[in-house]
Amino acid sequence: MKAAVIDLGTNTFHLIIAELSNNSINILFKTNEPVRLGEGRINDNMIIPEAFERGINTLKNFRKEIDLHNIDVVKAVATSAIRSAANGTDFISSAEKDAGITINIATGDEEADYIFNGVKATGSIKGMTLIMDIGGGSTEFIICNGDTLFWKKSYNIGAARLMQAYFKSDPISNHDQTSINKHLDAELNDLIAACALYQPEHMIGSAGAFETFASMIYPEEDIKALRSAPIDLSKYQGLARNLISSTHDERVLMPNLIKLRVDMIVIAALITNYVITNCKIKQLSLSTYDLKMGVLYQLSV
Repeated sequence: MKAAVIDLGTNTFHLIIAELSNNSINILFKTNEPVRLGEGRINDNMIIPEAFERGINTLKNFRKEIDLHNIDVVKAVATSAIRSAANGTDFISSAEKDAGITINIATGDEEADYIFNGVKATGSIKGMTLIMDIGGGSTEFIICNGDTLFWKKSYNIGAARLMQAYFKSDPISNHDQTSINKHLDAELNDLIAACALYQPEHMIGSAGAFETFASMIYPEEDIKALRSAPIDLSKYQGLARNLISSTHDERVLMPNLIKLRVDMIVIAALITNYVITNCKIKQLSLSTYDLKMGVLYQLSV
């Protein structure tokens, strides 16, 4: 069976096409587009007209690619930006009408399940583990071992949301950092309690910002060619300090930092630092498999 999966993220839309057989996946094509659906007014729960148009045009292009591959099943999964937007249903209707793509809105719990299945497929979960996926609109956490998911939750603390609400200085000021940490204190009490209960010492960052961290720490590696990789915790912490203290213009010149993440990577580093400290994480890894791979693996069984 040939399947196409579209991950409609707050920052990026992804298309992946694969041949599925006997619980195995052979990837035939993949691409992504920095749609920036959460631009401007994500905290007002609104997709602005420019982002709306970018999103629909990207889906039209994805449809053309899908039509070249004789696909048996197409699954398009929308996450936080569309899930929370007042005009999200308008976007879904336009995608169906103009691009011939039916969009399924994933709840936060469903999003966490997909992420767990994607990361699990890498074989990198060893012992009690915390999985973290930083999106533009939401961030998901899963506590699990290699077989069992024990706890999960999706929070509206994505990098785009926090950036628009709190990132008011260049470089980010101590005041802005304190405001973000106070917001995380208010939001993440139950995550910290769950980590105190299950005591995961290993955290796996799912794709996105964690791919950027790994690419910047290990520039000689082709990170996207890997399923998973360890990230030296002290090297991550050094990179995070550098990112947080740098100006926008300084980050623009940093190797392996894509334009889309030049500012949001600061927020991602602050969230990651907060979780590492408050959940007492001692080991860090990357999974390049995330939601879209989790959807594919679900389709393959």
